[in-house]
Formats: sequence, structure tokens, C-alpha cells
Amino acid sequence: MKRTALLLILIFSLSACHEEVNESTDSKNIFETLWSILDEKYCFFDAKGVDWDQVHDKYALRVDTCKNSDSLLKVLGEMICTLQDGHVNLYTAHDLIRYWKWFEDYEPNFDESLQRNLLGTDYQISSGLKYKIIGGNIGYITYSSFSSAISNAGLDYIFNYFENCRGIIIDVRDNSGGNLSNVNKLACRFTEKKFICGYIRHKTGPGHNDFSEPYPIYLEPYQGKRYTKKVVILTNRMCYSATNTFVTVMRQLPNVIIMGDRTGGGGGFPISSMLPNGWSVRFSSCPTYDENYKLTEEGIEPDSTVYLTDHDIQRGVDVIIETAYSLLQKN
Repeated sequence: MKRTALLLILIFSLSACHEEVNESTDSKNIFETLWSILDEKYCFFDAKGVDWDQVHDKYALRVDTCKNSDSLLKVLGEMICTLQDGHVNLYTAHDLIRYWKWFEDYEPNFDESLQRNLLGTDYQISSGLKYKIIGGNIGYITYSSFSSAISNAGLDYIFNYFENCRGIIIDVRDNSGGNLSNVNKLACRFTEKKFICGYIRHKTGPGHNDFSEPYPIYLEPYQGKRYTKKVVILTNRMCYSATNTFVTVMRQLPNVIIMGDRTGGGGGFPISSMLPNGWSVRFSSCPTYDENYKLTEEGIEPDSTVYLTDHDIQRGVDVIIETAYSLLQKN
């Protein structure tokens, strides 16, 4: 039976190699190829209420009038932005089409100069983590990108350094994502037990609702130095993708409070495909859910909503950090 199954797979694979693919680089074929890739593989059409067939008919008419690659790129860019998804991008040699309104239409709730004032010049650095103990024995960590590597040795040192602190503030505002392995590496330091922290589904066919059953995602405690005192995670709308996942996981822990603004979302695992003219498209393919099977694409609400106003910035006070600090002092 195994040999028969393997033979069938090989036959299918060899047949697929000879499948005729339209490699024409004319505007119409580029458009149809892009539309079809997303039609069969994008994962949030129903969640976002997008009628993709209607989008096709609208933009197909405009493609007929495209006279060069620049005008084609403009039309295709507008088409993919109807998905309102920061993970949907069109890459060319000279430009990157992106949808940024997921954060541009919201207040930043972050000011880098205020963070620099807090850190001063005597903070410590471990890979992508900047950290110090601020007044009143509160630990402060800022992490600007989950693309920056985290080492277990560095984390061991940090949590030994913060061992006698009353609590820790982890500031991930303006962190737009990165590597999910770094999410796991950091989050596992705050739990004492293994738990289901979310679910993921995979596309199983070309239909908009062809998905697998949800697969559970587990977080296991680190077998070493961990931190179980109070932790406050600071968030804003720029917390996206891997950072959105980090917040989704951390908010389930009893010693963690999420504070600030709603995160930006980005709960779809992205993949990429090539177009016949060499352009490539990245898009959300696998939807992720929280522990209650709720999609995380639209972001995570904080436990405590705190906004940073222009007046606060003029006063030189980051009220989000100040509120987190006061909360940890009380605890």
C-alpha cells in the first residue's frame, strides 16, 4: 500500500510539472494571475466581507487601459488594498505596494523621544532588547522588532537582573512584527505550565472557505529562569503580526496586564507567490485564532485602555508608562 501511494504521488507530481501555465507578461495575464492567486489562497475574504468577484470586474476594466508597467502597478496596488490587510504586498524591483491604513488612521500613542528620555544613556542591551531598572524598583524592557534575535543566555541574565523587581513593563509599542520563534522564546519565560495559546487553520482547496480543522498552538514553560511577578505589556496600533501574536498569548497569563491601545492585528500567516513578469505578491494564507477560536486579524483590545495625548507629549510625560508604573507599585 505504501509503495502504491508513493507511486501515485510521483505520477501526480510529474503530471503537475507538465501543467500548462500562461507565462505571458501582458497586463491582462498579470492581472488575472494575481487575482486568481489571491482568489484561491487568500484566507480572509469572508472575515473582511470582500466580494472578490466584484473586485475582479471593477479592476479588469481599468487594466484594459494600462499603457505601461507603472500604470498596471497602480491598478493592481489599488486592487489588493481593497483587502485592507497589512500582510498583502506587491513587490517589484522599484517599488513596494502596501496597505498602511491599518495604523495610519489611528493615533500613534507612542513618542520615541519620551522613551529615549526614560532610558537615558545607562540602559543595557541584549540583542534587540533594551532594558533597565527604573525608579521604585520596576523593570523596563523595550523591544522594537521581533525580527531582532533573542538569546536564552541574554534572557537568563535579564530575568536574574530583574529578580528583585516588583514587576516588569514590556514596551512593544511600534513593534510591527517579525519572527514567531522570538515570540515563543520570550513568552515562555512567563508561564509555569503548558497551555493552548491559540489555533491555526490551513487552506485545503481553492474555495474561499476550504480550510482544515483548527490546529492547537501550545506554549510550554521554559525549563530554566522564568518570571512570575506582575507584568504589564504596553501596546499601540502599530503592534502587528508577530507582536499581535505575542499580545494574544501573553494576555492569557494571570500575572500579565495589557495596557495602551488596541493592537493592529495581522493574524494571518503570510506566504508569497511569483507573477509571470517577476513581480511577487505576499498575502495572508493561514488564519490564526485566540484561545476562544476568535480571529486575531483585527487586533487585540487591551485590559486597560490608556491614550497618550499631544498635551502629554508637550509636558514630556508618557502617561501609558506612568500608568503601568503606578499599577506595578500598588501591586
